[in-house]
Amino acid sequence: IKPLAKSTDRTGVMGSVGGFGGLFDTRAVGYKDPIIVSATDGVETKLIIAQLAGKHDTIGIDLVAMIVNDIIVQGAEPLFFLDYFATGKLKISEAQEVIAGIANGCCLANCALIGGETAEMPGLYKSNQYDLAGFGVGAVERLNLLPKLEKIVAGDAILGLPSSGIHANGFSLVRKIIERTGVALDKPAPFQADGAKLADVLLAPTRLYVKSCLAATRSGKVKALCHITGGGLLENIPRILPDTVIADIDATNWTPPPVFDWLARGSGAGTAEMLRTFNCGIGMVLVVASSDIPLVTDILKDNAEPSVLILGTIMSRTTGDIRVNIQNTSIWGWLEPDS
Repeated sequence: IKPLAKSTDRTGVMGSVGGFGGLFDTRAVGYKDPIIVSATDGVETKLIIAQLAGKHDTIGIDLVAMIVNDIIVQGAEPLFFLDYFATGKLKISEAQEVIAGIANGCCLANCALIGGETAEMPGLYKSNQYDLAGFGVGAVERLNLLPKLEKIVAGDAILGLPSSGIHANGFSLVRKIIERTGVALDKPAPFQADGAKLADVLLAPTRLYVKSCLAATRSGKVKALCHITGGGLLENIPRILPDTVIADIDATNWTPPPVFDWLARGSGAGTAEMLRTFNCGIGMVLVVASSDIPLVTDILKDNAEPSVLILGTIMSRTTGDIRVNIQNTSIWGWLEPDS
């Protein structure tokens, strides 16, 4: 593990893995009045898919991404990361694959892996099971903290960055659909034209939005960022909006990847339930002034963001409890929104 951790070193790291605590010097990074931002998460039962498929090299990227993507929505730069790997019986090669994925994710996020815990707990876990959790810390100058609720007004634009697939939410339902449809993980995914195995599609790692979104926020033109995880578009976007506005989104502005159509039809869930459970093709949302769309779009694309979508507009809130209105979802061909 030590060489893997060493590969993630960045400015600010003090010492090396092996002590009782990890050390990081925020002054070495150049922060003058920093707010510390922390986040913790796991990868839910996507772990079961990885273990059933015997594919352990990308689940660590998911772990890092789920956490650092939460940190950047505060406008913060992820600085360091710690992992927790628990198992019934430690299998060195398997654990090394997982930790290598974590180190890979940390390198992609420029976030140092400065510590962690490996726990062998027979009796609590079966010998062929392992569990993962992660903990990340970032920093942001006080004046740059997001969201800037007081600046979000009617007429602002809602931008969306595509997801790489399901990411790491809703996998209990995914596993039920696999059970119901009887499609084996090592067989071609029934919704893919390229013959990719179902396991490979489901285990596509969560996208890391750190590089592109940090560059955008440092322009001073981003009013809010929203990581679309559990709760989907419907429940996450209200977390970054003042009470005076709603998000009005047009579903014709993007096409969810084929895996979501398969999930919708296999589960029988209504469109609204799909939008509350999965990201449905949008992994990150930005709120910017409409006049700043070209500038922010250029910054995102210059920082390896392949596609930037204009999803909709911020509107004044009048009456009712609806905070996110998604129009024209019938174009996807799923069930009509449930009540």
